[in-house]
Amino acid sequence: MGFRFAAPADSAALLAIYGQYLDTPTTFECVLPSEEEFAGRITAFGGTYPYLVWEEDGRIRGYAYAHRQAERAAYQWNAELSVYLDRDCTGRGVGRRLYSALMDILRLQGIRTVYGCVTLPNEKSEGLHRTMGFHKLGTYHSAGYKCGAWHDVAWFERPIAPYDQDPAPIRSIGEIPAETLAEILRRYEA
Repeated sequence: MGFRFAAPADSAALLAIYGQYLDTPTTFECVLPSEEEFAGRITAFGGTYPYLVWEEDGRIRGYAYAHRQAERAAYQWNAELSVYLDRDCTGRGVGRRLYSALMDILRLQGIRTVYGCVTLPNEKSEGLHRTMGFHKLGTYHSAGYKCGAWHDVAWFERPIAPYDQDPAPIRSIGEIPAETLAEILRRYEA
């Protein structure tokens, strides 16, 4: 088992995992993006924030990434996290390790608070967030219509660093030394 940073060339493998959730309310996306569009997302998010893949037996079996939580400048110290695992690979602690690696990297970047957005009900995702120290902020009721029903969305948050005065702007992922990033990934591999 190994963790590494995603590359645009991984888009087909990531779409194969993401596509497993397309006919569910786990994602509110209704049409599977093209490989080109997904590669663009990897490039866009991965240029600033960590975008990780988990490989096992030479296959990508899951991925997790962070992105900006809101656009205004004062929100730059926040990030939203997402994780998707091959359905055959859930319940093995991989999501927890991916989230942990993301948070360690984000802390080095200067992020103070991380958020998770979960369509309800989703026992596995709700449980992941609770066991990782996230607190439920609240629920957006009937936030999206998919699969023939209206679905609520819960928001979870977790502080990951102190809220000091006059924080420096966040650092992009490229400003963190490669060896430091590699050590973080090694720490969470099984």
